[in-house]
Amino acid sequence: MTSPSKSGRKAIPRYSISDNPLLLGFEYLEQRLQQAAKTGSEGCPPFNIETPEPGRLRITLAVAGFCRDNLAVTVENRELMIRGKRQDAEDKTYLHRGIATRQFVRRFVLADGVRVIRASLRHGLLHIDLEEPDPTPERITIEIE
Repeated sequence: MTSPSKSGRKAIPRYSISDNPLLLGFEYLEQRLQQAAKTGSEGCPPFNIETPEPGRLRITLAVAGFCRDNLAVTVENRELMIRGKRQDAEDKTYLHRGIATRQFVRRFVLADGVRVIRASLRHGLLHIDLEEPDPTPERITIEIE
């Protein structure tokens, strides 16, 4: 039974994957879910996720004003990370400044087997093409020893 919190509402019990003895070795999944929840609140730059054909995904980010040298796309530990960093020209004076030059980091957690096959920049849009694993079951040959 849960006790009321300071606000008078009942506290919601928190369950962890590690609480279930049948889910051994899945702690990484809980970490990934927490990581995805944190990265979902980023607002800049805006992006789309498309499915151009079966088994493929395309992430498109609006990166107007950034050139290839200002962008970095990396995959580490099943996390796709896109970084943008642009230097301001210090000798410019603005009457109005509506185009942001701030740096950004956008993260996407990748499922097992999903891999980046290419990244391209065209007309201020960064396209990152991904390939999902083949869902066809693999038959394993049993060797006789």
